[in-house]
Amino acid sequence: MPSERSLDEQRTEFSRNRFLAMPLAGLLVWTLLLIPGFLLPTPTAMLALFIGTGCIAYVGMGLSKLTGEDFLDKSRPKNAFQSLFFHGMGQAILVYAIVIPLAFLEPRAAPMGVGILAGLMWVPMSWIIRHPIGWWHAGVRTAALCAGWFLWPDRQYVVAPLIVVACYLFTIPVLERRWRRANA
Repeated sequence: MPSERSLDEQRTEFSRNRFLAMPLAGLLVWTLLLIPGFLLPTPTAMLALFIGTGCIAYVGMGLSKLTGEDFLDKSRPKNAFQSLFFHGMGQAILVYAIVIPLAFLEPRAAPMGVGILAGLMWVPMSWIIRHPIGWWHAGVRTAALCAGWFLWPDRQYVVAPLIVVACYLFTIPVLERRWRRANA
């Protein structure tokens, strides 16, 4: 009977992943959210925001087959850090319970709130993979979304998606370079 892999071995194994499926899903969904942000009234754009961002995990699962990550592959050995990653995603989804009621009081705040809260999962991911990109992504995303709120409070359904997309456009190539170096 083979011995159990240690947590250090599982962390190293998990860190070898590409980590493109979820950021690509986020990039795709937040880019699409620009359409209702530009064209639709705030209540409809808010509904699109909640539905769209709630679908990122599912889009990521689909994209994971294309990136070679295949989240649903049952033949791979279980990894505690993959489980932690998905728990972090679950935590990000649960915080919608904060944003949704507040969005009814101040609808303009929904994009900033969702953008910040959904980006929190980058912090533990950064620790897991021992790379600062997650801290950078979460920190810049949070600071820029807050600044965007004060600079353009009436354009949040356009400004917030643009900020999140810009963060992904920086993060994705960094993750890809990290993966190529780690697997060279």
